[in-house]
Amino acid sequence: MVSPMMVVMTRTMTLRRPHWAWLVAAASFVAIIGAAGFRAVPSVMMNPLNMEFGWSHATIGAAMSINMVLFGVTAPFAAALMDRFGIRPILTGALALIAAGTGLSVFMTASWQLLILWGVLVGLGTGSISMGFVATVSTRWFVARRGLVTGILTAASATGQLIFLPVVAAVTQAHGWRWASVLVTISALAVIPLVLLGIRDHPRDVGTLPYGAAPGSAEEPVPTGTFGAAAGGLLTGARVPAFWLLAGSFAICGMTTNGLIGTHFIPAAHDHGMPTTLAASLLATIGIFDVAGTIFSGWLTDRVDPRLLLVVYYLGRGLSLLLLPMLLAPDAGPNTWVFIIFYGLDWVATVPPTIAICRMYFGVATPVVFGWVFASHQLGAAIAAFGAGYIRDAQGSYDNAFHVAAALCVLAAILCAAIRPRAVIVEEPVPEPAGGPEPLRPAYAGFTEEADALAAHSGEDERQGA
Repeated sequence: MVSPMMVVMTRTMTLRRPHWAWLVAAASFVAIIGAAGFRAVPSVMMNPLNMEFGWSHATIGAAMSINMVLFGVTAPFAAALMDRFGIRPILTGALALIAAGTGLSVFMTASWQLLILWGVLVGLGTGSISMGFVATVSTRWFVARRGLVTGILTAASATGQLIFLPVVAAVTQAHGWRWASVLVTISALAVIPLVLLGIRDHPRDVGTLPYGAAPGSAEEPVPTGTFGAAAGGLLTGARVPAFWLLAGSFAICGMTTNGLIGTHFIPAAHDHGMPTTLAASLLATIGIFDVAGTIFSGWLTDRVDPRLLLVVYYLGRGLSLLLLPMLLAPDAGPNTWVFIIFYGLDWVATVPPTIAICRMYFGVATPVVFGWVFASHQLGAAIAAFGAGYIRDAQGSYDNAFHVAAALCVLAAILCAAIRPRAVIVEEPVPEPAGGPEPLRPAYAGFTEEADALAAHSGEDERQGA
């Protein structure tokens, strides 16, 4: 006979069980960390590869340019593949590609092999576990706390950098760059079992609704199920001026993060006499503050006009880049730490407000449209990865690369200020699974003229098709 006390305890344990959305988010977080292992490799290995093979900074930067272009262009098509074949098989294949690219690199002897392995294989793999994936998870699984979850998943890449950078630098210095590549390979393979166990494609697959969805509400379909839909996302975005403003500003974001600092900070610091291990530790510290900054940015995005956030982020980033050449030294002084802390807080804090603006305009099509916005981010990163290396080879210094990047940040702030959304963020309560606090989610009252026109156009198309 079951006692009343046991019934109460059972109900309490059931009520406290985490929503499936948080389990999927946790598994996604770890998967992104596994994919981010490679992000720690290029800047640490640039000088060892240069010394062993004689490859120039521009040549190694070219491999990273291919990687970053594919990283970005793959995102919208990966979203289509995830919708058609499921998230788990695509993530598993992506992690296998990363492992193959880094693992086989220990046998390379020519620069073209670097372009294939680091550029093509790893680019396709990491591109499938990028911001398009983040947008897919946050849109499918969350109604409440979308901004916060977007910030957490975006910060996972920085967390991977935080974990791997010091380790990769230490292993490279002690045992050579090949053993560091093997370490990243093993890490990517180790994440695959967790993906298979913890990832589910849709809330309906486990008999639930997205977190924070009203009881009885239907799950909105995400129109990314074909390559045609992925290409159509570009056409959808191209009709709205805000898409181009976001794409332009996000390209500059990529230039000033992954392309410039992520790829060239360590060799730039080394030019000023700083040991590689110290420079790698500083870059990893950027990852520490990036986690806090991105999560806080997600929290702010649920409450503050995202355009204002982007303007502040880009102007602050531009100022820090302008000052960076004067801050680098053989040791890490207080001024250097000011740059590291600020740049960490600002690193990808731009992602949550950028996704929020995309959602205002494109609704459930956000994952595929944002995939193209993110493609522009990686195109900008690719230009900077090669361009900064070219400037270093030609001038013997990265100073002008930092100055150009600072000017571009001002341009990005101007582009974001020019976006004209009329949507007003209103915090309204949404019923939540029993046992938890009542959350707040953003509800958007009104739309921009461009979005209204797009909606009207879409409705006309549907009527004609009927």
